[in-house]
Amino acid sequence: MKIIILFILIFQFSHVNADEIYNLIKIPNLEIYKLKNENNIRYLNTKGDFKIGVDDNITCNKTNQENLNTKFPTIEKNIKRYNSKFLKKINLKYVVFCEGLFISNINTGGIPDNKNRTLILDINFNEKYFERMIHHEIFHMIQNSYEDDFNDQKFSLFNNSDFEYAECSTCSDRLNLDLYKNTNGFLTEYSKSIPSEDMAEIFSFLMVNKNLIEEKIKKDSILNNKVNFIKLNISKIDENIL
Repeated sequence: MKIIILFILIFQFSHVNADEIYNLIKIPNLEIYKLKNENNIRYLNTKGDFKIGVDDNITCNKTNQENLNTKFPTIEKNIKRYNSKFLKKINLKYVVFCEGLFISNINTGGIPDNKNRTLILDINFNEKYFERMIHHEIFHMIQNSYEDDFNDQKFSLFNNSDFEYAECSTCSDRLNLDLYKNTNGFLTEYSKSIPSEDMAEIFSFLMVNKNLIEEKIKKDSILNNKVNFIKLNISKIDENIL
């Protein structure tokens, strides 16, 4: 009898918390995946497809539970790199899992939402870039919280004067995420889309394969300046992240 009552109380607690979280981040069809974590991140799972945003321009499908259970250790390992103080500074508290994430009909690995302290992650994103994608999207939350430090115009000055970024990331055909053999100021083709994506790519590589980047910058002064820029401004927020 006590076991049954305890189960009911746990179920009711989880349901109430799920409702409270919905009221905060406005994403429907959510359930709690994991609440207790060292850095106070709340992991939420989609129990149904959802549409949110302006004119329902953000869509994603419910997760396959087995798939999520397989991917979660990798996700948790990477997000554990950030302590609770840092996450609070960049306005990140909730991570929402789904599959097949699209914004305005464009497939994407993640969508950061500083206002609602939320990062939506597509757990089916290309496995080759999956870990980098997590840090890439977290960087966008960093930049959105510290726009003056990670200023696009200031960062763009590191490039050769004849280089021009695209007007927007979605109107560019520079999409490849593979690391260049010869960097010439850019780690990937996607880095050449817009300044914020360039910074996010650098940050993601620094978080996942810092030694590789340290080798690249020995022969690339432009990239070296960009990396130092990222490191310096991240250290202003937390000296232990990079």
